[in-house]
Amino acid sequence: MKHRLNPKYMKLAVKAAQKSIRTLGGGPFGACIVKSGKVVAVAGNTVFKKDATCHAEINTIRIASKKLKTYDLSGCVMYTTTEPCPMCFSAIHWSGISCVIFGSKIADAAKAGFNELCISAKKMKKEGGSRVKIYSGFLVKCCGKLYKEWKALEKGRPGLIDHKSPYFK
Repeated sequence: MKHRLNPKYMKLAVKAAQKSIRTLGGGPFGACIVKSGKVVAVAGNTVFKKDATCHAEINTIRIASKKLKTYDLSGCVMYTTTEPCPMCFSAIHWSGISCVIFGSKIADAAKAGFNELCISAKKMKKEGGSRVKIYSGFLVKCCGKLYKEWKALEKGRPGLIDHKSPYFK
């Protein structure tokens, strides 16, 4: 499956991440799933709603599966603002998503203070024998700005975020 990179889809993921930041639903992460050039699902991170599995990638997979009435998302492409963590990459693999395109690296999330298992998607793919195609660094500057927005929110409202939660280092 060949997919042409399209900034419009990554920008939808960025907007979902910005909404997540503004509403304090979760961290600065967003994702968008596309099939045959049509947007199927867009979501941000909502872990602060009391579910640690509600990463943006997982949320979009849930929405897409419900909308398409199948767990098999073969032929779908996911745009995500940050490289998927091991949980999310596993879900991408198991759902059959053909390709994942991300902006910033998982190491960038760790540098921003998030408690990440810094195992790259590339390593997960290799070690697990996954067929998911991976494109990294797409609109990386745009995606990287999300961490700055997150930090600015935090700085402007001290005590707003509970750094004792396991979500942070």
